Amino acid sequence: MGNRLSRIYTRTGDDGSTGLGDGSRVAKDDLRIEAYGTVDELNSHLGVILALNLPSEISQLLVKVQHLLFNLGGELCVPETLVIKQDHVDWLEESLDRLNAELPSLREFILPGGNLAAAVCHVARTVCRRCERILVSLSREQSVNPMACTFLNRLSDLLFVVARVLARADGEEVFWDRDLLSWD
Repeated sequence: MGNRLSRIYTRTGDDGSTGLGDGSRVAKDDLRIEAYGTVDELNSHLGVILALNLPSEISQLLVKVQHLLFNLGGELCVPETLVIKQDHVDWLEESLDRLNAELPSLREFILPGGNLAAAVCHVARTVCRRCERILVSLSREQSVNPMACTFLNRLSDLLFVVARVLARADGEEVFWDRDLLSWD
C-alpha cells in the first residue's frame, strides 16, 4: 500500500480548499467533496448500526457494504476512476431479494423506528438518498460513474429492507396510521 499519513494536519486546507486523489485542488464545498463526504457520513452511520447487537447475516452484509462505500468514496475522490460495477449492484439486489422474501408484504407506510438498530438504519437510508441526490447533481457538472448512482439507489432500498428485518427481530415495525390524526 502507498504512503500512510504520518501527520494528520497539513494546513493546506486552511484556505477553504482540499486536495483530490489526483492531486488537483478544489473548494471544500465542491459537489464532488460533498458527494464523497456524504458517502463517508453514510459509512459512519453503518458503523453505528454495526456497534449494536445484530443478526450475523446483517452484520456480514453491512460490513461488506461499508467496504464498498469506502471504495465509492475513493472513486469519487479520484475523478475518472471507476470502481463500482454492475456486479456490486447485482450483489445488492440479490441481498435485497433474499431478505425481502422473508418479510410480509407491506400494506402501509413504515415510520422510522421499531428499535434502535432499525431507527439508525432508517437514518442511514435517508443519508444514502441524500448522497444519491448529490451524485445526480454532480453528474450534471462532471463525469460520474453512472453505476455509482445505481448502486446508491439500490443500497437505499436494501437499507429499508434491513431496517424492516431489524425492527421485526425483537419487536414490531411502526406503521403509519392514517386515522391517528383524525380530528373528528
